Amino acid sequence: MNLFGRKTVTEKLPDGKDRLPSGQYLTKKWPVLSYERTPASLPPDWRFKVTGLVEEPFELTWEEFLQLPRTTLAADFHCVTTWSRYDNTWEGVHIREILQRARPLASAHYVMAHSWTGYTTNMPLEALDDDDVLIALKHDGKDLAGDHGGPIRLIVPKLYAYKSAKWLDGLEFMEQDRPGFWEVRGYHNHADPWEEERYW
Repeated sequence: MNLFGRKTVTEKLPDGKDRLPSGQYLTKKWPVLSYERTPASLPPDWRFKVTGLVEEPFELTWEEFLQLPRTTLAADFHCVTTWSRYDNTWEGVHIREILQRARPLASAHYVMAHSWTGYTTNMPLEALDDDDVLIALKHDGKDLAGDHGGPIRLIVPKLYAYKSAKWLDGLEFMEQDRPGFWEVRGYHNHADPWEEERYW
């Protein structure tokens, strides 16, 4: 395509999809969008809790969570408000480290992510159990800022960012789907950016 004499190239993902989903614009900034007020700090009694349909429910203190193996990955990030940011470098605990410890039961088909602020968001287990999903502690080499969900948030890059719960404190494994905070307020239950699944 020529735009004002400049040739533009649409980048493609390995699966053939456009890298920038339809309806999104690219930014190098990282806008701050939250319904809740940013917490001042991690609660002193914070625990990461894995509950529901798992063989081994467990809780970890902050110190115990920090001892889990770390991984680093790069992923694009897409917000339902139409901005996208490429090549974010996340560091944290890969979701499969959690799944291996918890061992979800065959009856577990959905997961609810919980935040200590009361925020919740739901997704199919198959969306959570993927190569690019982790519980982030750092972004682009720095500790995750509070406004962006620090010190700990979920990252599910293939879904709109409201599925990547800020201020994470637990995962609940469920047989039946149950809508979370934004989902009961009209946001799409699945949230695939390439399908523009923004609102019901």
